[in-house]
Amino acid sequence: MQITQTGTADIPELYRWLAPVTGPIDDTAVARVTGPRSWWGGPLDVEGLALGSVQAALTAARLACGPQEQFHSESSSVAAAFASLDHLRIDGRKPEGFAPLSGYFPARDGWVRLHANYPHHARALSGALGCDSKEELIGAIASSSAADVAQRVTDAGGLAVTVRSPQDWRQSPEGRFVDSQPWIRFDLVDAVGPALEAGRRLTGVRILDLTRVIAGPVATRFLALFGADVLRIDPPAMPELIDQYIDTGFGKRSATADFADPAQREKLAALLEHADVLVMGYRPGALEKFGLDPHALRERYRSLVIVTLDAWGDDGPWGDRRGFDSLVQAAVGIAQRYGRPDPDAGWRPGALPVQALDHSTGYGVAAAVLALLARRATAGAGWAHMSLARTAHLLLDLPAVDRDRRELEVPREETESPFGHLSFASPPVFADGHRIGYRGAPGPYGSDPLEWAVAR
Repeated sequence: MQITQTGTADIPELYRWLAPVTGPIDDTAVARVTGPRSWWGGPLDVEGLALGSVQAALTAARLACGPQEQFHSESSSVAAAFASLDHLRIDGRKPEGFAPLSGYFPARDGWVRLHANYPHHARALSGALGCDSKEELIGAIASSSAADVAQRVTDAGGLAVTVRSPQDWRQSPEGRFVDSQPWIRFDLVDAVGPALEAGRRLTGVRILDLTRVIAGPVATRFLALFGADVLRIDPPAMPELIDQYIDTGFGKRSATADFADPAQREKLAALLEHADVLVMGYRPGALEKFGLDPHALRERYRSLVIVTLDAWGDDGPWGDRRGFDSLVQAAVGIAQRYGRPDPDAGWRPGALPVQALDHSTGYGVAAAVLALLARRATAGAGWAHMSLARTAHLLLDLPAVDRDRRELEVPREETESPFGHLSFASPPVFADGHRIGYRGAPGPYGSDPLEWAVAR
């Protein structure tokens, strides 16, 4: 991995992954990032991953919006953005954290990581293990093998993985598949589309946001900063966790649609007909029965920029498996690297200081969208794919040294919203020395119509 110095020393040059679209990027076009290089500490270079991914997104924004745009950032804003949910306050209230059934649990021969923040995943977990309380869950897992627990929960539609070492993961079939992929995989076509209007950034660009949780919504929150009309659509039967929605909902609109309803699918087709970008974050294959297979959409809408993201890759042994940042950390060996002594268990797996796989992947998705938009008007559109697991490999492969911890100032802003008074981390984007702010607070969840707001 090459490194560069653009205000902050030794930032991994993640923008080079855009080269299949942009060609070699001249040093003068790389977005500047300034400030301290280390603050979280720990065995992995999480700061480098954060700084490099934001720099990649800002560099792509400069290429898309024009050389006159001097987008840049600085460390304290990047650090705050990667912990945006932790810094959010809703009428003074902290957001809810992990649910009681989420976390690391010791099994008979190792550890498992469970994720049960969403009600339907908690029900699947409880049903698979026959447990109604955390105490029952602890006992059931302790008497079972880690692999058996993970398999039973997964087969029931829940989320669980065993905690592995980095070596065991990389040598597994699923780990080898992830290793075979680039951080951002591009597929380019020659179907040209509208050019971005000079001096208007992304104003007039229509982005359909079919993502949930953190990574995808972080990407579209970033794109909304530049003026895009971002319409997020969620299924009404599985609403997003409201605190998570608020954190990533700035500058966007929110609608719901039941894709099983033919009338709703017709409205979605009308949206796609006039969209510029589609960002999809559902598990591979999950939306095929509704006609939303990415491959079919690529053929139907040739000039549409499509970027997909998932946990484990869109093919390979785990291509159809559900996943979250915390589960990926456990499976690929990050949890082991951050493990620590525990007075009760002897040793306990650890975690990154922030959901860095989600956030870095989100900025990578935004970078891919912007690079493809920059290309579309002259050479044609294209598609891209990213996965949390590949971002985890990227992090594990960065030169790792123990880094000092330090407290950075958290740049904050405040606004009123339908949810109450919001205090939140400022976005990590500056232009000509001035911070670019969100265009509005998150609106009521699912309250917007299934139509575009921005006229061409």
